[in-house]
Amino acid sequence: MLNEKKERIIMGIDPGTAVMGYGVILEKGNKTELISLGIVKMTHLDDPFLKLQRIFEKTVILIDQYKPDVLAIEAPFYSKNIQVLLKLARAQGIAIAAALSRDVAVTEYSPRKIKQSITGNGNATKEQVAAMLQRLLNFKETPEFLDATDGLAVAVCHSFQKITTSGKSKTYSGWESFVTDNKTKVKGLAVKVKK
Repeated sequence: MLNEKKERIIMGIDPGTAVMGYGVILEKGNKTELISLGIVKMTHLDDPFLKLQRIFEKTVILIDQYKPDVLAIEAPFYSKNIQVLLKLARAQGIAIAAALSRDVAVTEYSPRKIKQSITGNGNATKEQVAAMLQRLLNFKETPEFLDATDGLAVAVCHSFQKITTSGKSKTYSGWESFVTDNKTKVKGLAVKVKK
């Protein structure tokens, strides 16, 4: 019989070439704790390749510091501006390469899936996502940049996807199905879902 890990650390990244957001959470049994969230700024760098180098280096530093079991990353969203999409895809690829260089598993989620998982609404605003994360993880500080809570949202989204209990895994399609099966996990949490 396999001995399943009771704890896991999940790092989430919202890639960007100006600001990269990240969040790290610890799953302990059926509880989730915030370990860290923040941003990596690259606005002072003009050279696009130096920005990519900074993304790689900072991602490796974060991985070495927090030792995540998995890295969850936001997929580039569709953009009519192909140059914007290309820059985001490069940033994402570099962060993935950094994780793979440290033998960390990687999972990708669409922006809509992340918002749906956190708020129950795939069209939620960044502010709504941040507010829900503050309630879920019980922190009051408002990050300077919403990129930090976007990175945290990716980690929490990954946490919601597979909940392991007594050797069985269960996959949830979104926040509502998770809440239905995990009332004790979200006890006292007032959730208003607008559709």
